[in-house]
Amino acid sequence: MSEARSTQTRSPRTETDDAATADRAATAGRAATVDAGETATDDETAARETCPECGGRTRVDASERVCTDCGLVVEADRIDHGPEWRSFADDDTNPKRTGAPLTRSRHDRGLSTEIGRSTKVKGRKRRRLARMRTQHNRAQISTKRDRNKVYAYTEIRRLTGALELPDSVRDAACTLFDSAQDESLLRGRSLEGFAAACLYVACRTADVARTVGEICAEAKATEDEHRAAFDAMNRELGLPIAPTGPAEYLPRFASDLDCDADVERRAGELAERAVEEGIANGRNPVGVAAACLYTAARELDAECTQREAADAADVTPVTVRRTYVDLTEE
Repeated sequence: MSEARSTQTRSPRTETDDAATADRAATAGRAATVDAGETATDDETAARETCPECGGRTRVDASERVCTDCGLVVEADRIDHGPEWRSFADDDTNPKRTGAPLTRSRHDRGLSTEIGRSTKVKGRKRRRLARMRTQHNRAQISTKRDRNKVYAYTEIRRLTGALELPDSVRDAACTLFDSAQDESLLRGRSLEGFAAACLYVACRTADVARTVGEICAEAKATEDEHRAAFDAMNRELGLPIAPTGPAEYLPRFASDLDCDADVERRAGELAERAVEEGIANGRNPVGVAAACLYTAARELDAECTQREAADAADVTPVTVRRTYVDLTEE
């Protein structure tokens, strides 16, 4: 006797209807969840914008949230969750809390930390912090090479501030000192002389008019020490600097003498002529620049004496007079 088995066959249309029903149920569930979330968010927003005392509306005034009906201050001193600093280059891409930027004017590029000082600490704790500060400073400078670099960088920063030079010149001077130290040029020479020479070369490279006398007047090195360091770097490193011309000093001397723009323009033409005709050959370019300014002032009936021009360039009036005679000869 055979058993009859009943077999139920589902049509493709029935399977499609079941799948559509399941999709509608899932969509309805997600919509209910979203509606519940939005409702909770709306309730929180309404509660935050409602006064807890009188139930009135609130408004934001500067850093406070104030009720418009009863005047109750609901929130005060709102927290700014943004960074403490402004960086106009990457406000949107890197809003992080960071320290000072890297700099070439420190031997560790400014990455190390320091133990600060406080007037609130007294007694034994203050002495312990002083000992910790000493040990911390000694740990930062572990070799003689680093110690020389720290001393030279400190001198370069001091000279930069005394001569009112930009930070770009300071960083270039520190980079040049690193190159001189890598080539072992410091042995037997003065660190102060190398600091002054590096700053002088950085000024020459950046077209900032500063004479050797002006730098050595503020530096701890003499002109002989400066010359020895400069000659060593020029010989071993091949410094990319050309001889200075009188036109480089004209803007600064014209500003010191309060000359007009016409006088400065005419002095520039005289300086070019002095170089082309060989008048400036073998002479101090500073004195030639002062003489050009004095000659231009005489031609344009401006007030400028030989003594004033000589004092601005830190030369003698005789130097100005000799160049003036050569410029006025036909």
